[in-house]
Amino acid sequence: MPNPREIHRHMRSVKNIQQITKAMKMVAAARLRRAQEKAASSRPFADKIEALLQTCLSDSTLAKRVSISDHPLLEARPVKKTGFVVIAADKGLAGPINSNVLKHTVAEMSACDDVEVLPVGRKAKEFFQHRGYKLGKSFFGLSDKPNFDYAEQIGNAAIQAFVSGEVDEVKLIFTHFKSALSYTPETVQLLPVLPPEGTGAKIGEAFSDDGPEEIGSVLFEPTANALLGALLPAYVKNVIYAALMQSAASELGARMTAMSSATDNASDLLKSLELSYNKARQAGITREINEIVGGAEALSQA
Repeated sequence: MPNPREIHRHMRSVKNIQQITKAMKMVAAARLRRAQEKAASSRPFADKIEALLQTCLSDSTLAKRVSISDHPLLEARPVKKTGFVVIAADKGLAGPINSNVLKHTVAEMSACDDVEVLPVGRKAKEFFQHRGYKLGKSFFGLSDKPNFDYAEQIGNAAIQAFVSGEVDEVKLIFTHFKSALSYTPETVQLLPVLPPEGTGAKIGEAFSDDGPEEIGSVLFEPTANALLGALLPAYVKNVIYAALMQSAASELGARMTAMSSATDNASDLLKSLELSYNKARQAGITREINEIVGGAEALSQA
C-alpha cells in the first residue's frame, strides 16, 4: 500500500486537474450559448438563399436556357474523383466528436474510386495526412470561432477544385448539432448544385441564344443568368458557413460534456483516495502503537 505522503501528493494532483476541468466546462458552456445564438441568427438568411436558388433551378424554362459554360457549378459530370471538405476540431478534450466525424468520412470514402480531402481543423489534417490520403488546401485555427471569411476561403478552394476539373464532385462532412448531448456526423452534396428532385428541370437541356425569350413561372430582375451567377457561389459559401457554425456548437457541447464527466470522475477519485489515505494513516498509527507496546513489554521483562 502507498504511504500517506504519496497518497496525499496524488490527491493534490487530482484536485488541481479538477479545477482545470471545471473551469473548461464553464468556459465551454458560456461559449456554447453564444455559438447557438449565432447559428440560430444565421439560419433565416441560409433558408432564404437556398429557397431562392431552388426556385430558380426548379423553373424548367430557365433550366433549359442556362449555359453550363456560364455556370460551371451546375455541371453534373461522370464522377471519377470525389473531393471531401471535412470539418473537425483543432483541439482535443472534446469526447468522441472528432473520431466520430473522421470514421464517418472514411466510411463515405469507401464508396468512392478516388478521393481528395480538403481538411478543416488540425485533427482532420493530422488524421488524413498520417494515413496517406491526398490532401488539397487545408484550413485550421478556426474550428471554435468560425466566421464568414473562413467560409469564403474554404468555398473558394472547393469551387476552384471543382471548376478546374481536379475533382468531379465535392461533398461536405460536418457534425450536425442537435443539443449539448446530441450531435451526429452528416454528409451534404456541395458541388455540383443540382435542381430539386421531382421538378423535371434539366440544366442546359436545350440551351439556345436564338429565338424569343420564353416566360417561365418566375420573372427575374436582373436576368436569370445574372442572378444565378451571383447566387451559386453565395449558396456554396453559405452552406459551408452553416456547417462551420454547427460543428463549432457541437465541439463546444462535446467539450462541456467531457469536462463535466472529468470533473465528476475527479470527485469520485478524490473520495477513493481519501479513504485510502485514512486507511494508510490508521495503519501507520496502529503499527506505531504496536511497536511502543512491544518495546514496553520487552523492557518490563528485562
